[in-house]
Amino acid sequence: MTRVLRPLRWPRGWLCAWLMFVAAVVVVSLLPARDLPPMPFDGVDKLEHLLAYAAMATGAIMLFASRRTHAAVALALVALGIALEFAQGAMTDSRMADGADAVANALGVAIGWYLGRTPVARGLLALEARLSGRPGRQGPRTP
Repeated sequence: MTRVLRPLRWPRGWLCAWLMFVAAVVVVSLLPARDLPPMPFDGVDKLEHLLAYAAMATGAIMLFASRRTHAAVALALVALGIALEFAQGAMTDSRMADGADAVANALGVAIGWYLGRTPVARGLLALEARLSGRPGRQGPRTP
């Protein structure tokens, strides 16, 4: 049987934290523009999109154990980014759908996917080991 989550000490806590981050991205994406801080310069929102989706994808890679799950989550995050762009256009009167935002979201997921092929993939295992003061349960060495 394939393990869904990596062998973490606090898997439910990390899963809840990741899901709360995803929920926060959804909420902020649908807030009216007047409720958001002003943009310091044009195009900064694309950077925000890229970083948020890179963080979600990287978090998923650190949390979930199998490459199949990584692929499913990556596709789901790209779909979420596209769906939120449509929702911004349909559900808010102060925001609009922007294809460039969807591209930035997808690029962020790709960056997270790439980082998942590096030692960053074991980041939560290393963090838990550091927080607990003892070696973490390492499990398989594949990212």
